[in-house]
Amino acid sequence: MLYDHKDNDPVKVLTEDESWQLLERAAYGRLATYAAGVLDVVPINVKAVGHKLLIRTTPGTKLAEVVIGGKVAFEADAVLDGEAWSVVVKGNARILEHRWEIESAEQAGLETWLPALKNVYVEIQPSRVEGRHFLLGSDPEA
Repeated sequence: MLYDHKDNDPVKVLTEDESWQLLERAAYGRLATYAAGVLDVVPINVKAVGHKLLIRTTPGTKLAEVVIGGKVAFEADAVLDGEAWSVVVKGNARILEHRWEIESAEQAGLETWLPALKNVYVEIQPSRVEGRHFLLGSDPEA
């Protein structure tokens, strides 16, 4: 998966398309919400579909924060052999309410890790997508 790093720079800023390619392979990440003066970050399963993100959840704090605040950030990353990547998506989240939206989300194949009924679908519509690719290694000598 190595990307072309100009001048052996250990950090490469990814294009939006490169970032989405990585998000399409991601199955989990962290969702940041802000509501009623409270910042929260939770691990979630995710599915990238058509340059949007889908999550499944249950009624509770996470869902309430999405509904109250609306603005969210999501981050997915991976550390591999000699390289790593990170993609951050910022945007607006909304609960899918129309039957056709829910059926479409169900067909996306979003899996969850927990054996719990997660029947509420949330869509994140990105306003900004930023990705970075890193070449790992030890500090160069001064």
